[in-house]
Amino acid sequence: MKNKLMSLSKIYYFFAFLLLMVIFLPGDFFLDIITMTFIWGAVASAWNISGGYAGQFSLGHAGFLGVGAYTSSLLYINFHISPWVGMIIGGILAALFALIIGVLCFRLKGPFYTLATIAFAELVFISTTQLREITNGSMGIQLPFESGIANFIFEETRTYAILSFILLMIVFLISSYIKNSKIGYYLIAMREDPDAASSLGVNIKFLKLFATGLSAFLTAICGTFLVQYILFIEPANILSLSISIKIAMIAIVGGMNLPQGPVIGAILLTPLELLLRGYTSDIAGLHLFLFGIILVLVVLFQPKGLAESKWKIRIKTFRWNGAKQDAAKQDIA
Repeated sequence: MKNKLMSLSKIYYFFAFLLLMVIFLPGDFFLDIITMTFIWGAVASAWNISGGYAGQFSLGHAGFLGVGAYTSSLLYINFHISPWVGMIIGGILAALFALIIGVLCFRLKGPFYTLATIAFAELVFISTTQLREITNGSMGIQLPFESGIANFIFEETRTYAILSFILLMIVFLISSYIKNSKIGYYLIAMREDPDAASSLGVNIKFLKLFATGLSAFLTAICGTFLVQYILFIEPANILSLSISIKIAMIAIVGGMNLPQGPVIGAILLTPLELLLRGYTSDIAGLHLFLFGIILVLVVLFQPKGLAESKWKIRIKTFRWNGAKQDAAKQDIA
């Protein structure tokens, strides 16, 4: 328990450091990078509740991201409803979609569930592309720049950075609470052996629906944050399969077993992606190639993610020191 409290305190020290960076970091370029890092960290943390803790590996979370982004944007443009309200409506709508998917795909496991989530994301992608009268199709929707708190539009990038930091903290705290609660233990037990967990009285169906619904709700909230920051939305930049893969990859590289894993993954991968796109624009797809190399290296040498690497090194060092002390005792004897 003491070690757990110490590790949690270190995490919050790290978040305090990130907040200081947001407050004092000069220049919109670096603030843009850190804002996108926070948003994608929050998205990956939301995905981790379902894909990591519950083992419901989804490659369709871009669909939930798009549902949240399109719902708040369309309500704002057509009915002048504040994105703060549209964000909640989009989250509820995404959660309902997740519950429907969960009921229909309840018995699917492994790759079959993953394929079902891909089909859902593709369905949303095709719908937003074809419904041109509502979504403007592949041309996308440009949100008018009318700054104001009610419109969720601000002139300074630093304001977005602070809000995205708050979003990341909220999703992280929810994820951390679930991980260390009774539901979290049930989710892990269900992930490792559903039959054994069910025989012990764990309600598998409820847990799957809960994890998927909460993950979809939080992901849709992040979708509103994303579209209000870039002020433009189209199917290709928020609903493509590559976005779903990116979300899952951030969590996998960082570590799916710990709440801080997706945050670490976002801090590593998001700035790398943005910098590579900015400085190597002549080589299309270079960032995807490097992402693939990083993913292969992590899977080979750190399969549980980077969040647990330091812990493993400490264990090995402890064992080595213990063996060294035993050898010294034998020499003295």
